[in-house]
Amino acid sequence: MRKVIDPQLKFGEQDIGTIWLDPKSRDDIPQLLKGLQYIYITPGLRERVFAILEQVLPERAGDETESKADPDTGRPGMEQWKILVLGTLRQGLNADYDRIVELANEHTTLRQMLGHGGWEDDTRYELQTLKDNLRLFTPEILDRINTEVVRAGHTLVKKSPQDGLNARADSFVVKTHVHFPTDSNLLLDAIRKTIETCADLSQAQDLSEWRQSRYNINQFRKAYRKVQRLRHSTSQDEAKREARRQEIEAAYQAYLAQAQGYLKRARDTRARLQIGCAIPEAMLASLDEYMAHAERQIEQIRRRVLQGERIPHHEKVFSIFQPHTEWIVKGKAGVPVELGLRVGVVEDQHGFILHHQVMEKCTDDQVAVPLVEQTQARHPELSSVSFDKGFHSPRNQVELKAILERVVLSKKGKRSKADTERESDPEFIRLRRKHSAVESCINALEVHGLDRCPDHGIDGFKRYVALAVVARNIQQVGAVLRKQEAEAEKRKRGPYKKAA
Repeated sequence: MRKVIDPQLKFGEQDIGTIWLDPKSRDDIPQLLKGLQYIYITPGLRERVFAILEQVLPERAGDETESKADPDTGRPGMEQWKILVLGTLRQGLNADYDRIVELANEHTTLRQMLGHGGWEDDTRYELQTLKDNLRLFTPEILDRINTEVVRAGHTLVKKSPQDGLNARADSFVVKTHVHFPTDSNLLLDAIRKTIETCADLSQAQDLSEWRQSRYNINQFRKAYRKVQRLRHSTSQDEAKREARRQEIEAAYQAYLAQAQGYLKRARDTRARLQIGCAIPEAMLASLDEYMAHAERQIEQIRRRVLQGERIPHHEKVFSIFQPHTEWIVKGKAGVPVELGLRVGVVEDQHGFILHHQVMEKCTDDQVAVPLVEQTQARHPELSSVSFDKGFHSPRNQVELKAILERVVLSKKGKRSKADTERESDPEFIRLRRKHSAVESCINALEVHGLDRCPDHGIDGFKRYVALAVVARNIQQVGAVLRKQEAEAEKRKRGPYKKAA
C-alpha cells in the first residue's frame, strides 16, 4: 500500500509550504528544498507531478508479466514524495547512500520536508530501504517529471508560451565505476567471479569440491602478477629480445592454462549442479555469464600475445561488471581516454535542461537530429539550437533546418560561399557566441553527480543520469526563487540613503 503523501498532518508535523529555509545559506540543500517546496505549494504543478509519482511502484512479486503492485493493498511502503525528495538530495549533493541516510535521520529541515514532526516522531530510515525505493524510478517517469519542472521554471522566469526557446546542445562523458581494463585483468575478474559463484552454489548444495576457493583465487592472482610485471625488452641485442619474448609467451601460456583448468572444473560443477542437484537454469545464469567472459578473454589473449593478432575494437569488452562501458577518445588535453557513456544534453537560455539522451554506441553527429526531435516533442516552442562542429554532417544540416527556425551548426573543414554567408549572419554569430554557456551546465551536472555513475547496469546508469537532470532543474528552480525573493526584499527596503 502506497500513497504519494499522507494529506493528514500528524501531531507536531509542519506543513511543507510553511517550512522556513535560510535565504542566506550558500549550501546546496536549501536551494534543492526550495525547489521541492515550490513543487508542493503550486497547485497545478503539484497535481501533475503527484499523478506521475503515483506510477512509482514496485513490480508485483511472482508475476511474470512485470505488472505493478496494487497501491491500495499490502503493507505500507515509502511515500513517493519522500522518494523524490531523497533522490533529489542524493543527486543534487553528489552524495552516497550513507550520507543520505544520515541526513534523512538527523537533518531537521529535511525531515520536515519529508513530513516528519519534531522530537516525538522517531521514524528512522535504513540504508537498504533507501536503495530499494530509489531504484523504483524509471528514466521514463523521471523524464516526465523533468518536463513539468522545466515548464514550471519557465513560468517563474515569466517566459510567455509564445516566446521561442534558444537552446544549446552538447555531449559529455559520464564515467562508469570500473578499473582501467586490460585483457589480463579482465580474465582475472572473470575467473575470480567464476570460482566465487561455483563456491557459493556448491556450499548451498553441501558440495565440498570448491572448499579451497579462496586459495584457488590467490594462486591465480599470483600468475596474473607474474604476467603483469613482464615488460618487453628494449635491448638492441636480438638474442636478448628473443629470450624476453619467449619468457613472456611462457608466462602467458601458464596463465591461460591455469584459467582453462579452473574453467573445466567450473563446467563440471555446473553439470553436477544442474543434473545431480536439479538447480534451475535461472540460478546458473550468472555462472554462465562469467564463464563466457573468461572464454572470450582467453581467446583474445591467445590471439594478441601468442599469435600477434590485433583485436578489433568492436570485439573488446571493457568491464565484465559494466559491459555497457565504452572506450571514448574525445581529444581533450590531458584526458587521452574516458571509460563510460556519452550523454547529450539540451539547455535553454534560462539555464534549464530541456532534455537529455544516453548515447549508446553512437557519436554526436548520429544523435543530433533525434535529440532535437525529442526535445521539440516536449517543448514545441523550441526555435533554435546551437551545436559545436562535432555534430556536423551534410545530412544533419538539411534535416535540422527542416524542423528548426534557426540551426547554429558550423561546418567542418572548408566552407562554401553559401556556408560563409549563413555563418556570417549576425543572429547566427550571436547564438554561436552564447553556445559556450552549455559548458557551465555540463560542469554543474558533473559537480552534482554526473562525474561518475556508481549504479550498476545500463538501466541503473540511465536512471542515475535522468535523476541528476531532474535534481539539477529543481535546484535551478530553487535558485530562481531565492533570487526573486532577494530582489523583492531589496525593493521593500527601498534605495539606500547616505547618512547626513
